[in-house]
Amino acid sequence: MPGPVDAAAVEAAAEVLRPVVRRTELEHSERLSGVVGATVLLKRENRQLTRSYKVRGAFHLISGLTDEERARGVVCASAGNHGQGLAWSCARLGVRGRVYVPGNTPRQKRQRILALGQGLVELVVEGSTYDVAGAAAHADSERTGAVYVPPFDDPRTIAGQGTIAPELVEQAPGPLHTVVVPVGGGGLVAGLAVWLRERHPGVRIVGVEPDGAASMTAALAAGGPVALEEVDTFVDGAAVGRVGEVTYPIVRDLVDEVVTVEAGAVCTEMLDLYQVEGIIAEPAGALASAAVRELAGTFPADALVACIVSGGNNDVSRYGEIVERSLVHQGLRHYFLVSFPQEPGALRHFLADVLADGEDIVVFDYVKKNNRETGPALVGIELEAAAGLAGLLDRMDASPLTIERVPPGSPLFTFLM
Repeated sequence: MPGPVDAAAVEAAAEVLRPVVRRTELEHSERLSGVVGATVLLKRENRQLTRSYKVRGAFHLISGLTDEERARGVVCASAGNHGQGLAWSCARLGVRGRVYVPGNTPRQKRQRILALGQGLVELVVEGSTYDVAGAAAHADSERTGAVYVPPFDDPRTIAGQGTIAPELVEQAPGPLHTVVVPVGGGGLVAGLAVWLRERHPGVRIVGVEPDGAASMTAALAAGGPVALEEVDTFVDGAAVGRVGEVTYPIVRDLVDEVVTVEAGAVCTEMLDLYQVEGIIAEPAGALASAAVRELAGTFPADALVACIVSGGNNDVSRYGEIVERSLVHQGLRHYFLVSFPQEPGALRHFLADVLADGEDIVVFDYVKKNNRETGPALVGIELEAAAGLAGLLDRMDASPLTIERVPPGSPLFTFLM
């Protein structure tokens, strides 16, 4: 493996990539600027080739292989975006490859990997998490001699991904105050950090992880990379159970802080990006801008804050779940178990005396038990405003019905999402 990555390596990678990748736009977000009281800029890597920054690292590494290494082919593990970057690079460079993906990888990403590979790339589904797929890809490399192309934990990958940093500085209308970067295995934030710390050391760098896959946060607390016991794969582009051995010390030494964001907040930001800015972002692509909202108050009024919109490979079939998670996060949708007596008028009482104007039933799943006096129902209620919950709970307490709230995070709630 090449030596540690530095600013010069990032600049050399930028020269390799300049005629290949897109110089993605840096756009002003009036919405987010108004929320945080500073100027927020969005680096649109969702408009990159393959709709993700990952192609920067994959192409940089593969293009630097020897003829003998290219003849052996390449292999990688991916949650989807790195695999697309490798597939596009293979097609461009005429190299055969295999991409291992976990079973939770969205269908849209799987189909794009095969399409971008143009017949040179094979797709293999292995396990339910990125780390299982990664182990299978490593085993493939050892068995066949194919060159393993890491998605983050290699100086060549890191340098390629870090080429976003000089673009940011060149495109920004003034000196950057803060750069907010999504974190999975740490390749992107490490690449940006090594270049910024050498060339623009005053820039604040904030990494952002999903709270259900906070492997860098765990590594920083433990003093080194550790494997998470559980990984929530909803933010699939950043659902990494163990960060890299190469990326960890870079993040530890050069990144100012790493924060976490709830999946519901990510979903809310995805919808706002789409409905206000017309930006299609996948969950990992909305991590940085979701975090900026929660960092409001930490920026001077004249600050320039750049967020990396890291990817836009979102499967449209996921939007139902995204809307649901967003509503729950905002406190607008709530679920209850209601025990209705099996007698006339029970439901009428609930509708008339428990619910108020602006409170709508969006789910009603009732199971009648012939030999029992009561029948349970799962009831989902949507509110006009989150503040209305207190009044609803008061009316439920006053009702003769037995009503139990299903709180987010409970085992039962997982059946709803």
